Amino acid sequence: MVTNPAHKKAVQSLWNGRATVTVLEGQLNPDNGRTEPKERVLLKDEPCRISFKTVKNTEPVDGAAQVVQTVTLHIDPAVDIPAGSKITVTQNGVTCDYEQSGKPAVYTAHKEIPLELFKEWA
Repeated sequence: MVTNPAHKKAVQSLWNGRATVTVLEGQLNPDNGRTEPKERVLLKDEPCRISFKTVKNTEPVDGAAQVVQTVTLHIDPAVDIPAGSKITVTQNGVTCDYEQSGKPAVYTAHKEIPLELFKEWA
């Protein structure tokens, strides 16, 4: 296991993206006395990097091979992203909303979180 701070700095120097993590919480509406969902930014402009991998299915589905793209977020291991959060990433001038699609792999220099496109709040 590598615990050298220089190694962590070298890995994180490759990160050219910024992540904003938004959670949905219930807040009391004083006008009607009901708890209503409201977005709250948990983290803003956190350095990160997303990587893409395209996988072709070897067995044709309905006559054509299916192509699947996997997206992985690389972020500091100390950053805690709750399940069900919306993760907005801006990298290379492109901004896209994602959500966590699996358990993160945690390493000494970074954390890898599998992502999928954000559809809607659950």
